Amino acid sequence: MKRKSLSILMIIFISNFLFAQRIKDIAYITGEGSEQIIGYGLVVGLAGTGDTQRSTFTLQSVTSMLKRFGITVPTDNLQTRNVAAVMVTATLNDYLKPGAKFDVTVSSMGDASSLVGGTLLMTPLSSMTGKVYGFAQGALSVGGYDIRTPSGSRIEKNHALAGRVPMGGILQLPLDIDSLSHKEISVYLRDPDITTSNNVSNAINAKFGNNIALAKDAAEVQIKIPADKQNNIVGFLADLESINVQTDEAAKVVLDERSGTVVAGNNVKILPASITHGNLNITIRSYPIISQPGPFSNGTTQVFNNVVPYVSQDSTNTIAIQGASTVQQVAAALNSLKVSPQDIISIFQALKKAGALIGELVII
Repeated sequence: MKRKSLSILMIIFISNFLFAQRIKDIAYITGEGSEQIIGYGLVVGLAGTGDTQRSTFTLQSVTSMLKRFGITVPTDNLQTRNVAAVMVTATLNDYLKPGAKFDVTVSSMGDASSLVGGTLLMTPLSSMTGKVYGFAQGALSVGGYDIRTPSGSRIEKNHALAGRVPMGGILQLPLDIDSLSHKEISVYLRDPDITTSNNVSNAINAKFGNNIALAKDAAEVQIKIPADKQNNIVGFLADLESINVQTDEAAKVVLDERSGTVVAGNNVKILPASITHGNLNITIRSYPIISQPGPFSNGTTQVFNNVVPYVSQDSTNTIAIQGASTVQQVAAALNSLKVSPQDIISIFQALKKAGALIGELVII
């Protein structure tokens, strides 16, 4: 049995040097937004994988629902293993009109073991203010399963306690949105950056002229709508959001210690440095010893688990990196180390501490 676990190393390098992006892909315009809505509902039709009687709120919900249909059932007599209490959530675009359909996410809130095969009953969905904007209902799509046997065996894949109802929500009331100004609007970057904000301003001025755009800060670009475009705001916005802009990102290295994933941006550089690295491997092996009793001795078979640890250390080498100014050179330098994902992460952190890594470390 090995105490040291290994995972697959995934190093991804992102480059955006020669690829411009549309304004609609990196920013949003004044008036654009979204509304989050939420509701409490019941999922029925489960194959004995719903909430148990310990989830008293499920029993109360079923009792209240049945009363609406003229059926009175004592709570003590309810068996709700085919029913589960859930929370239903969705995010709506402000421009959706009444009658529009949207996806909803359904998540268990009781002690159900699986929502596979369930159907969401009609659930009102409201905003933070309590105003009901729509309803959701339909069959759940769950991307996994969780099968348990009475003997305690269990087979599972992905997560079976959350799913979606594709196009299961229907909007009943229009969302409250701010009307667009015919004289001035603003463009807001989703990832604020001074250089990108300035590039957006320059690209808009190059497209429409007359210095109509001005970058106010790293996130906002104010735009004065030309007089000849004020009678067709939608057409102007369509032309505006299709403009290509060269984006700029800070040099970052994102480290995911749980999965061993390393993602390095285009602007990451490594200065000349030397790295000394070695691994300590601990292996514990089991050698069972079985002792059989003699004939007619009335003894029992005894098993002694002889556990022997082994320790080995990889050879320690010093590797000199002559610097790396492109993502290809960074990849070549890391591949020359031939170490595990966790070691790569440790080396990145050490390079940053030594001042040899030009970029920000983001650990998730």
